[in-house]
Amino acid sequence: HYPLRRQRQMCIRDRCVIGASGLVGSSIVRLALEKGYFVNGTLRDKSDISKVKYLTKLKNSHNLYLFDANMDNEKDFISPLQDTDAVFIACLTPTYKGKDGTPAKEMDDERGYKEIINPTVDGCLNIIKTAKYHNIKNVVICSSTSSTNPVPPVKFKNEIDHWSDEKEQCRSKKYTSATKTVMEKAAIKYCEENDIRLSIILPTGLYGDPVLPSHLNHNPFIWLKRVIEGGNPRHEKIPNDSASMIHLRDLAKIFLAVYENPNASGRYFGVYKSLHWYDIYNECRKLIPNMNMPITFSDKPVEPTGFDFTRRDSLKVHIRDFSTTLKETINWLKTKPVSYTHLRAHETEADLVCRLLLE
Repeated sequence: HYPLRRQRQMCIRDRCVIGASGLVGSSIVRLALEKGYFVNGTLRDKSDISKVKYLTKLKNSHNLYLFDANMDNEKDFISPLQDTDAVFIACLTPTYKGKDGTPAKEMDDERGYKEIINPTVDGCLNIIKTAKYHNIKNVVICSSTSSTNPVPPVKFKNEIDHWSDEKEQCRSKKYTSATKTVMEKAAIKYCEENDIRLSIILPTGLYGDPVLPSHLNHNPFIWLKRVIEGGNPRHEKIPNDSASMIHLRDLAKIFLAVYENPNASGRYFGVYKSLHWYDIYNECRKLIPNMNMPITFSDKPVEPTGFDFTRRDSLKVHIRDFSTTLKETINWLKTKPVSYTHLRAHETEADLVCRLLLE
């Protein structure tokens, strides 16, 4: 299959998505395939039918080739990065617990770095080092807005000037957030030293239509699905706080935009904007009039996080407003588009595999 594919491609080079079965990675894969790109995708276990099944249902999935890879092992990426002209690193998911189950917030700095921060930083560098081995000069990383929170806060933050202080994050036991800050700085340093064009996308609050059923096991999909079915919202009382968001398809467009633009590099916000939770719930009630609403708050509303979107907007990506994003997400959830892949009552793992094959 692979040699024949290479013959068909001739001189066309692939794009590699690390973390192809993740929430962001699978969205990048979907868009890249829709645009006619050839894609190499990595996941920890390409024999996991509960994930691969949905990737192979994507449009133009005949142009998708999957590889086993673990970011702990630099050599795992030699094959998937061969003959590619760019790598999208979307496997750096947050780690909230140590191997023994200890929450990150209960660790000291030694354990926080050893078990939470360093594995992600080292894994990211393993991938970039393999990219350098293959002379790949275009790297795009999915990080998080958690690396862009300066102390003291600013009214409008931008991607160039405003960084979180990893030492302050560690002092506050926010090792998971500090991971993104440390990782980004390490990646920037390495890519500058090795003449690699690096773009870092900073998203949060992912709405839209995920590719895999397992993605529905995370917020906002959990609480939106529950509200649609007549259950309780995410909060008992509306937080006097704000949240940022973006549609998954718009986020994927940002990733492809920085890849396709030879002048793009550096950090880019991957968000639409930030809204107060009061406004988020009100938008939700417009779409689900009979929903159970959380108790309102009595304090003066805080100002939502402010962003300077000059760099994001320079990419010329049209981004849905929140009303549209929420409407599309809720309407998509109402169609019950995918079934959950967890074990049903009295179902063995073998039964699950058989069921997924039949589905």
